[in-house]
Amino acid sequence: MATANRLDVTLRLVQGAEQMGVGELARRLGVSEMTVRRDLDELERRGMVERVHGGARATRTRERRTGFAAREPWQAATKSRLGAAVAELVEPGQTVLLDAGTTTVQVAAQLVARAPLTVAVLSLQAAVRLADQPGIRLLVLGGEARPDEQSLVGPLALRAVDALAFDCFVMSIGGVHAEHGWSEFSLDDGAVKQTALARAARTVAVADATKLGVQAFSRVAPLSAVDVFVTDATGADPATHPSGPQTLAALREAGVDTRLV
Repeated sequence: MATANRLDVTLRLVQGAEQMGVGELARRLGVSEMTVRRDLDELERRGMVERVHGGARATRTRERRTGFAAREPWQAATKSRLGAAVAELVEPGQTVLLDAGTTTVQVAAQLVARAPLTVAVLSLQAAVRLADQPGIRLLVLGGEARPDEQSLVGPLALRAVDALAFDCFVMSIGGVHAEHGWSEFSLDDGAVKQTALARAARTVAVADATKLGVQAFSRVAPLSAVDVFVTDATGADPATHPSGPQTLAALREAGVDTRLV
């Protein structure tokens, strides 16, 4: 896992729990405790966490520094490739629910070529990409915009999703783990995903390989809840993603059509 991407996942795990120990972080990330300590030292140097005995806790500045805008440039080329691969799985004429996240914004950009489509979005950034595009019927679902994330969550979002039916749900995810399944860093995001899974005929999950083997704060669903998972090919390399091969094998065993691009 590239250092910058591992720092991002480490920080978001600490955010979700408010405070987390070195051993727990190492277990969830599939790396050594020495690596975790080094990463926490770097995050503290940047003012993003505060080191405490045996671990770290989030600082008050975490949201401002780690929101959508900060994460969007990371692995931009990989996420663009993932977006194109996911868009190819969507058939013209379908009704699509598009999740929030930096990768699904790339999916939104590629969906224009699959028109005509009806696309409901849970992301303000995705709405901007799809607005006024020929052949795209855009539905911006209600909800509270999470600060710095530009995702729509809360009771209004849950009711909006539950009132509709979708041919395809394109789901971003914070972590996917062989034993613990799909999980998210935020309880609000996790709740919206759970509702969306129940309202879609088919779910395509997409995430870069840094999410493989990660157990985030809020459990969303077992592995078998998803039909197709799209990630980058580096996930199969144990040298860069130690938990990758095991997670991919568990996904396939659970009946998930797993595609590496």
